[in-house]
Amino acid sequence: MNIDMDIETLTDQDKALIEHACTRLVLESVAANDRQDYETFADLFTSDGLLHRPAGEPLCGREEIIDSYRVRPASRITRHICTNILIRVDSARSARGTTYVTLYAADGGQAGGSFGVKCDPRTLIGELEDRFELTVAGWRIAERRARFVMHT
Repeated sequence: MNIDMDIETLTDQDKALIEHACTRLVLESVAANDRQDYETFADLFTSDGLLHRPAGEPLCGREEIIDSYRVRPASRITRHICTNILIRVDSARSARGTTYVTLYAADGGQAGGSFGVKCDPRTLIGELEDRFELTVAGWRIAERRARFVMHT
């Protein structure tokens, strides 16, 4: 695939490969977040990537993202359940996507049994709005807007 191609000249196979790469990027990012592997999480963004979380100022760049996430309690357990991932290819070098997210959290410091630890009573339902760019390192998140839509 020629990376200078515009959307009209991309084949269906080209578009499918881009959609797959961006979907994989979404899933890898939430898995790294849940593992508390914030370096890997930040590496999935472009070097100047923006992360707009539901509250607070946007984070700009990998170092700001890592620093912000490192202050989270190490005992916090999260699981982001992602559905309805929809990727829109804009060109051979850019795409956009939306993902629905259900977020479960728990305090890992509590005693757990064979079923694990008890979840927080509040479940958060939100969405990710991503802008992806093709870089020399592959597809990366250039900008992510995360927002909560509902909660229990």
